Amino acid sequence: MASPNDPERPRLEDTPGAWPSTSANSFRQQYLAPVDGPDSAGASQSSPDTRNALQTANNESGVVDLPSASNTLDYISNPEESTQVSSQGSTAAVSPADPPTTTVETLAFTKEVPEKGIEEPETDDEIGTFAPIKTNASKNPVKQLDSRSRTASGLTEDDIMRTLSRRRTNQSGRQGSHVTEVEAEEEQAEIEKLMSRMFGKNRQANSEDEKTRHVGLIFRNLTVKGMGLGAALQPTLSDIFLGVPRFFKALIGGGPRKAAGKPPVRTIINDFTGCVKPGEMLLVLGRPGSGCSTFLKVLANQRFGYENIAGDVTYGGVDAKTMGKHYRGEVLYNPEDDLHYATLSVKNTLKFALKTRTPDKASRNEGESRSQYVNEFLRVVSKLFWIEHTMNTKVGDEFVRGVSGGEKKRVSIAEAMITKASTQCWDNSTRGLDASTALEYVQSLRSLTNMAHISTAIALYQAGESLYDLFDKVVLIEEGRCLYYGSTDEAAAHFESLGFKRPPRWTTADFLTSVTDPHERQIREGFQNRIPRSTEEFEAAYKNSDVFQRNLSDIQSLEQEAEIKRQERLEAKTKVIKERNYTLPFYKQITACTHRQFLVMFGDQLSLGGKWGGILFQALIVGSLFYNMPPTAAGVFTRGGVMFFMLLFNALLALAELTSAFSSRPILLKHKSFSFYRPAAYAIAQTVVDAPLVLVQVLIFDIVVYFMSNLSRTPSQFFISLLFLWILTMNMYSFFRAIGALCRSLDVATRITGVAIQVLIVYTGYLIPPQKMHPWFKWLIYINPVQYGFESLMANEFYNLEIQCVPPYLVPQGPAASPEYQSCTIQGSQPGQLTVNGADYIQTAFTYTRAHLWRNFGIIAGFWLFFVFLTMFGMETQKPNVGGGAVTIFKRGQAPKSVAKAMESSTIPEDEEKKAVSNDTKVLEDESSGSDVVEGVKSVAKNESVFTYTNVNYTIPYEKGERKLLSDVQGFVRPGKLTALMGASGAGKTTLLNTLAQRINFGVITGDFLVDGRPLPKSFQRATGFAEQMDVHESTATIREALRFSALLRQPKEVSVEEKYEYCERIIDLLEMRNIAGATIGKIGEGLNQEQRKRVTIGVELASKPELLMFLDEPTSGLDSGAAFNIIRFLRKLADSGQALLVTIHQPSSVLFEHFDELILLKSGGRVVYHGELGKDSRRLIEYFERNGAPTCPPRINPAEYMLEAIGAGNPDYVGKDWGDVWASSPEHAARTEEIQSMISSRRSAPNSKTIEDDREYAMPLSTQVMTVVKRSFINYWRTPDYMVGKFMLHIVTGLFNTFTFYHIGNSQIDMQSRLFSIFMTLTISPPLIQQLQPKFLEFRSLYKSREANSKIYSWVAFTTGAVLVELPYSILAGTIYFQCWWWGAVGRGATKFESAYTWMLLMLFEIYYVGFGQAIASFSPNELLASLLVPIFFLFVVSFCGVVVPFPALPTFWQAWMYYLSPFTYLLEGFLAVAVHNRPVICADNEFARFPPPPGQTCQSYTAPFIAQAGGYVQDGSNGLCEFCQYATGDEFARGFNVFYSNIWRDYGIFWAFCVFNFIMVFLCTWLYLGDFKSIMKKLSPAERKQRKAAMVGNEKA
Repeated sequence: MASPNDPERPRLEDTPGAWPSTSANSFRQQYLAPVDGPDSAGASQSSPDTRNALQTANNESGVVDLPSASNTLDYISNPEESTQVSSQGSTAAVSPADPPTTTVETLAFTKEVPEKGIEEPETDDEIGTFAPIKTNASKNPVKQLDSRSRTASGLTEDDIMRTLSRRRTNQSGRQGSHVTEVEAEEEQAEIEKLMSRMFGKNRQANSEDEKTRHVGLIFRNLTVKGMGLGAALQPTLSDIFLGVPRFFKALIGGGPRKAAGKPPVRTIINDFTGCVKPGEMLLVLGRPGSGCSTFLKVLANQRFGYENIAGDVTYGGVDAKTMGKHYRGEVLYNPEDDLHYATLSVKNTLKFALKTRTPDKASRNEGESRSQYVNEFLRVVSKLFWIEHTMNTKVGDEFVRGVSGGEKKRVSIAEAMITKASTQCWDNSTRGLDASTALEYVQSLRSLTNMAHISTAIALYQAGESLYDLFDKVVLIEEGRCLYYGSTDEAAAHFESLGFKRPPRWTTADFLTSVTDPHERQIREGFQNRIPRSTEEFEAAYKNSDVFQRNLSDIQSLEQEAEIKRQERLEAKTKVIKERNYTLPFYKQITACTHRQFLVMFGDQLSLGGKWGGILFQALIVGSLFYNMPPTAAGVFTRGGVMFFMLLFNALLALAELTSAFSSRPILLKHKSFSFYRPAAYAIAQTVVDAPLVLVQVLIFDIVVYFMSNLSRTPSQFFISLLFLWILTMNMYSFFRAIGALCRSLDVATRITGVAIQVLIVYTGYLIPPQKMHPWFKWLIYINPVQYGFESLMANEFYNLEIQCVPPYLVPQGPAASPEYQSCTIQGSQPGQLTVNGADYIQTAFTYTRAHLWRNFGIIAGFWLFFVFLTMFGMETQKPNVGGGAVTIFKRGQAPKSVAKAMESSTIPEDEEKKAVSNDTKVLEDESSGSDVVEGVKSVAKNESVFTYTNVNYTIPYEKGERKLLSDVQGFVRPGKLTALMGASGAGKTTLLNTLAQRINFGVITGDFLVDGRPLPKSFQRATGFAEQMDVHESTATIREALRFSALLRQPKEVSVEEKYEYCERIIDLLEMRNIAGATIGKIGEGLNQEQRKRVTIGVELASKPELLMFLDEPTSGLDSGAAFNIIRFLRKLADSGQALLVTIHQPSSVLFEHFDELILLKSGGRVVYHGELGKDSRRLIEYFERNGAPTCPPRINPAEYMLEAIGAGNPDYVGKDWGDVWASSPEHAARTEEIQSMISSRRSAPNSKTIEDDREYAMPLSTQVMTVVKRSFINYWRTPDYMVGKFMLHIVTGLFNTFTFYHIGNSQIDMQSRLFSIFMTLTISPPLIQQLQPKFLEFRSLYKSREANSKIYSWVAFTTGAVLVELPYSILAGTIYFQCWWWGAVGRGATKFESAYTWMLLMLFEIYYVGFGQAIASFSPNELLASLLVPIFFLFVVSFCGVVVPFPALPTFWQAWMYYLSPFTYLLEGFLAVAVHNRPVICADNEFARFPPPPGQTCQSYTAPFIAQAGGYVQDGSNGLCEFCQYATGDEFARGFNVFYSNIWRDYGIFWAFCVFNFIMVFLCTWLYLGDFKSIMKKLSPAERKQRKAAMVGNEKA
């Protein structure tokens, strides 16, 4: 407890949100870690050893202590270069039990009383500290500052900014000179002056915003409940059929809730109480799934998705509900991922945030404009977080090149700083960062917390001591219970008092998280039976401790202070500040979002240019298809077709909005939670941005197509056409965006749009005229904006067109025919007239009129506004995804009994792994239970061979030259040893690992790779295990199935299947996964957790019985400290059993590092700086570095961090020794070289192992590979019911829609056309089906390419066969269902058995065709996005030239000559249509007759007989003595107009078979080329490669 003489805590009596009278840093430095000896007032609970160490270090170094003992300005000295500044470093922990170490050095700046002679203007604010407050051990005194650039007051602003910019702590082991106390204070004063511009009391005193901030976070008895099962059964296709009986069984046995399948409610957070004061940082520790994210979300007032939240959370005395309603912008939750627009520059990202959060005039300094505020804040924040050099760089993502991961994190922090939120929660934001970048990140947050005087909570999975030291408080969560909440300095002591022992070199965070893990924790002597074991016991122990009581008293004092602040806020509050949700008014939000959206669009100019280029290309194709249509009867059908095409093409381009709506949603939700703008403002801004961009794309398309196709060339008609195309395309953009905004997932949205597109196409009035529509669907035309657009374009084109009648539309023809006794077959023709008025034609054929033109414009505009409103509504009501624990999914019948029983009774099953551990926890802790595990380890195949590599060099082409990634690397891996491969980021660790594993297929590798002194056998990749960093697995396979698959195909064929499977069971026991062996691997969040997935990755490699060695790439990456410990512990057991293991690992903790036997250490450029044994406590390694001039390694420093610092890893300013040269000239290097040579010679004389003699590339023959892979593919489909249901539903819905649209087709002329269009609609279902199946193919290929191809498990032939065969039976079944839904009710009504059978056969062929077509496109596409974009382009080609859109006679000669015959749909359509209309009589409807009077003295029959004999059709006597001529007498005559002949149906069937076969040949060929053979062919043909081969041959000859 604190004594009365303690330094003053940061007080809330200051102006709200202002700097405390004593800063959080200086208070904490003095209060918790005094450096002036044990008698200092308010000494913390640090041990005397620590205080002595700090004091001794200061005395030894000769550094003059600053009064605050907090900062020594991170300047690094170099005798030669007095101005050298370091920007890199890392910290090391000073534990309570440390012996004397070195000077304490930090980045913290603390406000002190200035020396005499340093005057500060009275207007300057007194501000607190702004940088990390805790210390790191360093030997270095600080460097004399260069005085040449100093101002009178000490420093130029550039000097200050340069100091601000450097976020990295000092590297240890460097020499330096001194900075005087006065100079340090001068610099500090200047920095404070600068920072006061944004955060000082002067600004805060003038700001109404600052006076009413809600500072200080308190939560009492916080309990959160949510729905969670913990376990579930793997869904399969059988659920569709068995779902109904299971529902009734559940209803009878368990009531409505169980029948509905609702999971039970479980407690996620249980009774948490605590506070985070202004200026304090809280570290949230816990394993994944323990409740950390839920805790942070609820603290940040994100309460959506939970069943119940009990207890109180207050912010500066205000309850959560009020905060959410009126002050949402003051509480902030930052998710794990950095969510930014990739194509926006860093400067524009931050500027946008500043614009939306710039306060009004009353809350800015006097005379300060908005732009001045934005620019000043931007300048300060960019310098502070060291991102000024990135300002013009794009933020980037996995597709767009941008800033680094660490820089992106700092952009997120800067964005959060701009909000000036009083409470900030950050969820596992250091994931994916290396140790030094993670440290910089947390230091930046420390700066922000101190400067803005806010409460910050951060969840971290692996927190080194240097990170831990930056926090004030820590909470430890396990299974939703609070095991500790209090000061970071008291945490270790609390658990030590409970009986736990903290081993040497363990970080505090690792120690805290280890206490609940029976494998990991260590118990003090005499406490074996007294320690808490369950989370309930830990929670009880904490609540009975003094720490909990101090926590309660802290809350009480903060509550009293908060009440005073609340009264002050009420006095300061004005009408303007009654809410703090959005800073800008709505119209300004729209303006800001519009500007930002333009920058986002133009930031990706390549995509925009590509899109417009694609539109131009397709416009040229469409324009050439309808080229120069005549203004006669021959151009009437195609004139309608081109306008239908123009509308449809532009409307469907808007489909891309669906994907972008979902990809940008997380950013929208983040910005909404930051209170930057209302989502509705963003919706309007998107529409505003669309307007000019859509105009450009419509102009490109319309100009080309309009003039190429020879539509009416008057200015008014052209611009009316352009206007309608533009507004309709805008309409469609808003329509698809509204669907995206209203749907929770892309999958649901895709299904809705699938049906919507069918409606848009069919009910436009072109495929089926309005008068022929059935009443049950006719209403769709009234809600279809495309229909209004089509009517307007048709009316605009035809209203003044006089259509000249030409053959074959002129009837009758012949020598005896004269014009007054002829007529036109075009609808709307008048007897005896050879021209048809365009207005009459559209009125008769479509019931269209030009009088509706502007009415239609208004209706389309109305639809547009409605869709924009729907988008606004959808975006406003969007909620973030519901959080929840991971669910383990078991294969039906393979869940352990306890889990099955729990699922049956709808209770929460106990974690199976924990249960297995806790059955006999005490025995495990005594480590006497290892006998079974040890036996399991011993039964794993041992390695006997030694792998050596010498003179390894790797060069890649780089820009115009070459770049060397590995340089003269040599070494070995031997059985029974665990070897670490380490180096800084970019040193070449993974490159070397891939090179040794023979997985590099790019660049030039030289060197000798030998197994037992002999060249590598063909079976090398198969006989070695390689555990990838990314845990790539077949997601629907169970753990047991994954292991069996690996064993079956990778162990030699001489081993029986029973033996292989039995070996897998041993591996399962070794992995300690017996209880979850029947669980499917799944995807993250649904399936195994990260640690379990990593164990499966290792297990899959072990199941192959690797007889040479195992490579593991970053096996601890992304894991929490407990999981990382378990993985390394497991690897240690494997090494002890005789396995040879080479592991890349990124800056492990000292605990993990101690498990390794040997080390290969690389520096940048791929050079070895150490290769040898580590020794006990890494003594051999440390002695090597110390002997060669590195600084002494203090006893409690992590050797892994020490060696990286010693060689200057990751430090761009390192100017010390070249440790590569030191190693090359060292006796250790010579001894290693000699050892390798003796190994090679001794092993070469040893008898050959079976592995080396086995020279087969694959262990199993191709037939076995194909059978096994096909079986796995079928299991995957069976367990993916969503995909199969989607496929079947699409067939059923489109089949029924087609049937009821063309229900009971008659025999009129238009009915013949309806048969054609019904068949055409059948062909158009293929694009959505292709886009469904492509991701499955690419998923299989990704799995094969990333892991299974490299391990030589099976060949590319087996992969491709498996991916193809699995689709066919399901497609044939779905096609049969479609046939039943479509044929009998529409086209096939009254068809013969043969016609029905032939149509079914051809339809099945079509199903096979689109599978091959879609997979062929996917096989050469690098990703799903490109594959889906290529589908419409290829489909457009196939469908445009088949004779439907433009009939064969009207096709331009160029296309008619070759493309018509190349289109597979030509033959498909001919087969379908010939059978559908064969021998069907045509009975014209009343409006379909051409009427003309017969010449005097002739009957209608005698006058037309010669013509009918030649051209077909029939004639009948009409009223008023007119002849009524029908153009077709039979369906075959109608078909002839489309170049379709019944006699060709079997020819067509055969040719279409050939197209199907061709598609699958292309799938195999493109797959073979894509998977590397194309690269290898091109590589062999390249001049550089030939030159290198020639040089190598010359070298060999000389040798």
